[in-house]
Amino acid sequence: MAKLTEKTELVQVRCKVNGDAYTGTAEPRTLLVYFLRDVLNLTGTHVGCDTGHCGACTVIMDGKTVKSCMVLAVQAEGASILTVEGLAKGENLHPIQEAFWENHGLQCGYCTPGMLMSALFLLQRNPNPTDEEIRRGIDGNLCRCTGYVNIVKSVKAAAKKMRGVEVTA
Repeated sequence: MAKLTEKTELVQVRCKVNGDAYTGTAEPRTLLVYFLRDVLNLTGTHVGCDTGHCGACTVIMDGKTVKSCMVLAVQAEGASILTVEGLAKGENLHPIQEAFWENHGLQCGYCTPGMLMSALFLLQRNPNPTDEEIRRGIDGNLCRCTGYVNIVKSVKAAAKKMRGVEVTA
């Protein structure tokens, strides 16, 4: 059996992530999730299934949610990407992060980055969603721990926070 000895040529990828310009190199077949984690050292985006089913790797690219395990890094050339690391501003959590923390919207936390990004995308388009609209908005994200009750509660609380409505427990 012959060994593959050809070296794969690396390509340069330039993109903006969480408002900062980045340039990195990767093999043409490198998935965006691995580019973010391994090349840019932004490890908040989780690798769950590598098949697009779980949503743990969800990021916002050019204004749309994408499962970064389904996008090649080279497809992000020139793109603007928001990852979970871009939500907080210094020590100040984003209202979505606060709401998940306050309402126990996570247990193991593995799905949380993708849930947060999908929730942000939903709330940017629908600032006052119903429970059904929230469930539809996070439909591509799997959680094996919570049963979604507290996730929906967290998204509702985040919606109120983002609208400036007083939230009571």
